Amino acid sequence: MQLKKIHVKNFRLLHDAALLLEKKTTVIVGRNNSGKTSLTEVISRLLGEGNTRFSLEDFSCVSRPLFWEAYLAKVGGAEVAAVRPMLPAIEVALAFEYAVGEDYGTLTEFVLDLDMACTEAKAIIRYELEEGKIDALFADLDQTEDAFKPEFYRRLRDRIANLYATTIFAVDPNDETNRRSLSKATLRAACANHCISAHRGLDDDSQQGRVVIGKVLENLFATAKSNEADAESHTLAEDLEAAVKQIQNTIGADFNKKLDELLPALSLFGYPGLSDPKLLTETTFDVERLLTNHTKVKYTGSNGVNLPESYNGLGARNIILILLQLREYFKAYCALESKPAVHVIFIEEPEVHLHPQMQEVFIRKLGEIATKFSAEVPSPWPVQFIVSTHSAHIANEAHFETIRYFMSVTHAGTTELKTKVKDLRQGLSGKAEPDRTFLHQYMTLTRCDLFFADKAILIEGTTERLLLPRIIRKLDETQPEDQKLGSQYVSIVEVGGAYTHLFFDLLEFLELKTLVITDIDAVRQNASNKWVACPVHLGLRTSNACIKSWFADPTAAEGHPSPEFLLTVKTAQKIAGTKRLAFQLPETAGGPCGRSFEDAFMLANPTLFATTETSRENLELFAYDEASGVKKSEFALTQALTVADWNTPHYISEGLLWLEAPPAPVPVPPAPGGNAAGGVPAALEPAVPEATEVANG
Repeated sequence: MQLKKIHVKNFRLLHDAALLLEKKTTVIVGRNNSGKTSLTEVISRLLGEGNTRFSLEDFSCVSRPLFWEAYLAKVGGAEVAAVRPMLPAIEVALAFEYAVGEDYGTLTEFVLDLDMACTEAKAIIRYELEEGKIDALFADLDQTEDAFKPEFYRRLRDRIANLYATTIFAVDPNDETNRRSLSKATLRAACANHCISAHRGLDDDSQQGRVVIGKVLENLFATAKSNEADAESHTLAEDLEAAVKQIQNTIGADFNKKLDELLPALSLFGYPGLSDPKLLTETTFDVERLLTNHTKVKYTGSNGVNLPESYNGLGARNIILILLQLREYFKAYCALESKPAVHVIFIEEPEVHLHPQMQEVFIRKLGEIATKFSAEVPSPWPVQFIVSTHSAHIANEAHFETIRYFMSVTHAGTTELKTKVKDLRQGLSGKAEPDRTFLHQYMTLTRCDLFFADKAILIEGTTERLLLPRIIRKLDETQPEDQKLGSQYVSIVEVGGAYTHLFFDLLEFLELKTLVITDIDAVRQNASNKWVACPVHLGLRTSNACIKSWFADPTAAEGHPSPEFLLTVKTAQKIAGTKRLAFQLPETAGGPCGRSFEDAFMLANPTLFATTETSRENLELFAYDEASGVKKSEFALTQALTVADWNTPHYISEGLLWLEAPPAPVPVPPAPGGNAAGGVPAALEPAVPEATEVANG
């Protein structure tokens, strides 16, 4: 049994966001302010103890205008039955999945269907206007001009908390009209919820003597004391209380006698009619208060000197606190008489204060911790972890398909932002093997920075990786402050020309504006009919897999575009959705063109490389020969560290200018007759000669 899906509507950025959950651990990634924390917040509020209250600001930006529209309809004479559905409500729908024949347990109240083959139960929690309160919501409001809107929302803000309330009901997944009202207690009994917040107070020095971990120990004691079913822990709690009582009795007599001597007799005041009641003192110790206020957690030191909790590193304290809180929540689950069908635990930013290796170990061991705890009880602990993170190390270690990508997008027809949830399990399900496995392994073995970036640059190799940071700094010197790439969150990923095209589906899925820098890689046939590298003017085709994928002609036997064609394509043909391709171009019209980055760099900086050549062909041959004899890393370091000034190759500066320009392009479908990579429609591609296999790709 598991919680399969969470669907949130009208809460902050989560205007209409659905999240599919894994059976054990779901990892949520994304940029800042993309709605990750909002998910934890809305679940904690709606499933938490006590009355739920939301403010006007908690309603999504997209849904707030609906208040005004409903008001105008009411003023215009619309019936209550028509106005009520117009009002926004914050809603969370929970879809549970169980096996055929499985005992429903605490989920019984949510199973309404009579279909024996159905394995889903659904619960909906709505924060909505109470019945009969529409007149009260819009009372004393009678203006309809737009100028009245600020005053309208100001008054509304004060009324929502008093007129809105939470309703909970089970829904038949086969018949939405078949519903049953439920209490919050029933929902909490079926679906327990806890959260380990990102604000764990480990580095809060505002309160002297603050003991964060000690507070968790207090909660563990309280649970053990109340849960008689857990005999071992309950006995330990009783022993602890007995020890405190013994101490209390030992010091009580003498301690209280001395305190009594401090109390003056009331008769000394001489107030008429006031008899002396003989005040006495009695000192008692409360174990829970002792743990809260008078117990400090220390770490074993040396020479008998133990160190306070605050003396340990923040990383160690963070991981210890998380583990203790998990233990606390597990014990709280065990203490419940009727066990919840599902126990959902949100863990926000576990990477706080942890070094990269510890981050990776944490997410790897999380499932093992749950398994170890489960061994202590007769039936498995039905826990599901939802981990939100900004850590590429945690994203790397998590299985590719457990990742949910949160991103902020504008709502259709407006400038208001909302969250879009991208499910990598579903989004890449159509990608064929072995490409799917390669992408998973590559992202796992390298890094998942793409999940947190605003923009990305895909490069081929060492030279570009070493020189690109300086190229970006040089470009930023000439750009407006709000367009400088150095101030944007740009991820530079080295993928190699043979594999770049395998990332296209992922980039489109993430809707990430991406510049793909690759090489034109001209080749020709030698005397043995082998395809070999050559200067651009001698090339008959490209061996670059990325370029071939981009400009492939699905109507040709082999869609290998020629260098001659590539030098004539328009900029628009290099853009597909959120991606732009950049490969070598002449520095001036009709001038020489490099085959690789090193060739292009030499041709962009002829004064740095001694040559007397002047013709296009000879310059290309010179650059090709020189580049063939250099070591790429040495070449890049020389230009980056020892050469004071140089020109950036035109094709790179052109691509970077496109990347830095706001706003990001809107994804468009590939043109009819084109391919999924999106480059050029077949009609725009030149005919290429029938050729044999390309030896190097």
